[in-house]
Amino acid sequence: MKRIVLLGSTGSIGRNVIDVVGRYPDKFSLEAISSYNNADLLLEQAAKTSPKEVVIGNEESYKNLRGKTKGKFSISAGSEELKRIASLKDADIIFIAISGIAALGPLVAAIKAGKKIALASKEPIVSAGEVIMKMAKEYSAQILPVDSEHSAILQCLEGKSTNDVRNLYITGTGGSLKDLSNEELDNVSLDRVLAHPKWNMGPKITVDSATLMNKGLEVIEARWLFDIPKEKIKVVIHPEAIIHSMVEFNDGTINAVMFTPDMRFPILKALSYPDIFKSDFPRVDFSSLKNFSFSEPDLERFPALEIAFEALAEGGTLPAVLNGANEAAVNAFLNKKIEYKDIIGKVTKTLSMHKKISRPSLEEIIDAEKWAYEEVEGNI
Repeated sequence: MKRIVLLGSTGSIGRNVIDVVGRYPDKFSLEAISSYNNADLLLEQAAKTSPKEVVIGNEESYKNLRGKTKGKFSISAGSEELKRIASLKDADIIFIAISGIAALGPLVAAIKAGKKIALASKEPIVSAGEVIMKMAKEYSAQILPVDSEHSAILQCLEGKSTNDVRNLYITGTGGSLKDLSNEELDNVSLDRVLAHPKWNMGPKITVDSATLMNKGLEVIEARWLFDIPKEKIKVVIHPEAIIHSMVEFNDGTINAVMFTPDMRFPILKALSYPDIFKSDFPRVDFSSLKNFSFSEPDLERFPALEIAFEALAEGGTLPAVLNGANEAAVNAFLNKKIEYKDIIGKVTKTLSMHKKISRPSLEEIIDAEKWAYEEVEGNI
């Protein structure tokens, strides 16, 4: 029985984790679950999954929970409590599904506790990948990616040396706007951006998918998770979303991992790793696939991908600034304070203003990301 701490249980990934855990009652149990402020859903989840602890990040929302638990589980609030449950002695797996900057603190706590970590939050690796991976090695922590693309790469590389890799190919659908012209992108609506053709994801990652920033962040993430030089990481548009990533080796052979676009596949892989559990998730039906297509991303219409590659090449605090500025700009777009094309404009301007620290500490990375977020937020 693997005991799991789930951070971010009320988001789209967290809800899928609870679905997967519920399908394997003899293999998984939830020690603790958390949410930032969705108190009602958190209580509902706790009633169904019977964790020992419930933590809510927002202390104001905590007021809505007191007196409602009837002694079935302990309940606490605040960022320090999130860090505490991320390092619980009795937990076998810490599953981090918190979006954005807030994931970094619990991730560091889990690493320092030497935990096995299923990481669905890409932002900490984007901002501080080099520092995080060195820390994981120092504390003998294991980080298992939950992004479908990085889960696929992990599987492609099993039993292989990274020295034998010629290229990594990260695939993407192209997002909700891939068929729009540059002119049509000028006036695109929020509803159109959020109408992803294949995945049912949270709003932030759906917007990132539309701008292709999500692919850029995944490139940076892959660089550090797998210790692969940026020159060997490519992005391929694959609208059918069946192949989730590919690895080309020096001998010319290519490994690919395929599954239907359902996040429960990579979630189960992270929870069961290195074992393989049977599932009843929807299978790929090759006879029904009318197309299996690939193309290069259009960097003129979607410059975010190239901007991310440039931030990775420059290194230092620039990826953190990219991350923080993008998060603030996407939030502003979701709140209808800026237009779609303003997202990348805000990110580019913020990057140009930043004075890079070449070899930053973790604290300097956090400060740079916070500065970028506040810089964008304060100028909207």
